Amino acid sequence: MAKGRKKTETGKANTRNATPKRHATQQSVNQAVWNICDIMRRGNCAGAMQYVPELTWLLFLRVLDAMERNEEQEAKAVGQSYTPSLEAPFRWRDWGMPPDKLPEGQSNKRQELQEGALNSLFDFIHTKLLPHLKTLKDLPSATTRQKVISEIMSGVERIRIDTERNFLDVCDKVHELSDDIIDNTHIFMLSQVYEGLLLKMGEKGNDGGQFFTPRQVIKAMVQVIAPQLGETVYDPSCGTGGFLAQSFQYTTETFSEKLTGDDLDRLKQRTYWGREKENLIYPIALANLVLHGIDRPNLWHGNTLTGNSVYDGLFESAPPTFDVILSNPPFGGKEGEDAQTDFDFKSSATQVLFLQHILRSLRQGGRCGIVLDEGLLFRTNEDAFVQTKRNLLGECDVWCIVSLPGGVFNAAGAGVKTNLLFFTKGQPTKKIWYYDLSGIKVGKKTPLTLQHFEDFFALLEKCGESEQSWTVDFEERKRVATKEAKPFEDEAANKKQQAAQWSEERKKRKKALKDARPAEVKAKEAALAEAETKVKELEREARLAEAKAKEIKDAVYDLKAVNPNKKQIVDERTPKELVEIIEAKGKEITQALASLRLV
Repeated sequence: MAKGRKKTETGKANTRNATPKRHATQQSVNQAVWNICDIMRRGNCAGAMQYVPELTWLLFLRVLDAMERNEEQEAKAVGQSYTPSLEAPFRWRDWGMPPDKLPEGQSNKRQELQEGALNSLFDFIHTKLLPHLKTLKDLPSATTRQKVISEIMSGVERIRIDTERNFLDVCDKVHELSDDIIDNTHIFMLSQVYEGLLLKMGEKGNDGGQFFTPRQVIKAMVQVIAPQLGETVYDPSCGTGGFLAQSFQYTTETFSEKLTGDDLDRLKQRTYWGREKENLIYPIALANLVLHGIDRPNLWHGNTLTGNSVYDGLFESAPPTFDVILSNPPFGGKEGEDAQTDFDFKSSATQVLFLQHILRSLRQGGRCGIVLDEGLLFRTNEDAFVQTKRNLLGECDVWCIVSLPGGVFNAAGAGVKTNLLFFTKGQPTKKIWYYDLSGIKVGKKTPLTLQHFEDFFALLEKCGESEQSWTVDFEERKRVATKEAKPFEDEAANKKQQAAQWSEERKKRKKALKDARPAEVKAKEAALAEAETKVKELEREARLAEAKAKEIKDAVYDLKAVNPNKKQIVDERTPKELVEIIEAKGKEITQALASLRLV
């Protein structure tokens, strides 16, 4: 063996004193993470839905260990005591840190396990580490951080990677993604890489698209709503936590020069709130928010619509209403009766119920930005859709609707046409400003970007008019509809009055039939039949008139963006010209076929 570098039992060179490579650029961090994913893919984690959850808890525990070590050193420097969330041998430095990274003369649990029987490390993780981490939240004096740890680990039953050797290789690479190799200024870089992993989960075919909103859409929505210091932010269907993470980033960057220690503590501890139903996604959302710098992710695990919780320990001090709501609730889903029980307007449509939940969760004066599918905007043929939108426009000022291009969610496997709605609770809607982005062609290689929103932002403050923007006077639309519906309402009232009169006449004729002599029965039966027919006809005509009046009034709540400035392309060619074109093309085809036959 060559002198200078001693080999370990695993065959790796001892690098205790080697200086680790620093990741100084985003690209460098990206590559390091994708290298880890390559190892995981060869280790039986074939797709993103497998390797992202696995990498999630490993990255989290690595970052947590670095965080607690720094906090312990800071406390020691000022003479204060410090109680970590994890004690030996359950810290990353004990079981995950490569032994050759330890100071000279020190060893750790991993080294002991590597030198023991085959698969000793897997046995330790499965029988001791995972059970310990999962039950931290049950301790009588469990801290918020310990509850977060337990919830992030809640979905981890076993290690997904196939062999201990592959797992150790992953641990070695993960260890290089924190601490002195990626300092605090680069944690943001790490969070961006993690978002790249989440994007992989959201791609079509990975079955994670329902939890993922394109980041450019999130950024645009956050910029429009502009969360302020001191405001609470809530997402009732937070998925992987994109809206909450972006809101934190926006606020810390916007107010960076005036942030006090108390401001930062409030942002990291008591500002961001969310709910998520899916067992796989909930821990990923927690880890994502921690990686973005939110120390306490106040997430509720359970079904937002039914109110049934799996775990609510991080949501205990949630306010009843919130200053800001940003969300992309599920659309196209069907809910059972248990999910509809608590709502005023019953519907199996998931998005209708979520909109009702959002309206009741937004405080007076609060602002909301929400992604809604086209169907909810234009449908007026179901009472729950109309009533929910009537409630929205009656309680809130819907000041902006953006029509997104088709295909924005295609990468996530959802081809539904979508819109962005922005509103403030407290005053009814008077006018709605629309902006049309639907003409942009979006594809996998040409995604929607923030540049596509530049003209929108330039016009937003004054609700300017352009080829892509226009204003709808909602009050005037209601006034016109009320006027148009009035004749039908009057007709319905008149028909009901006549039906009531004939109903009284029917009673009289029924009594007359009962008292009639045998010779009068036939005539009395005919008279009663006439009255009954009249009542039915008048009631039917009243219903038709009422339905027509309702249809006119309900049509007001068709909020679909129809651009009045869009130039219609009209084919002005005459039938004769079209026939001549067809004949010319036919001749070309005939000549081409003749040439082919000669070959």
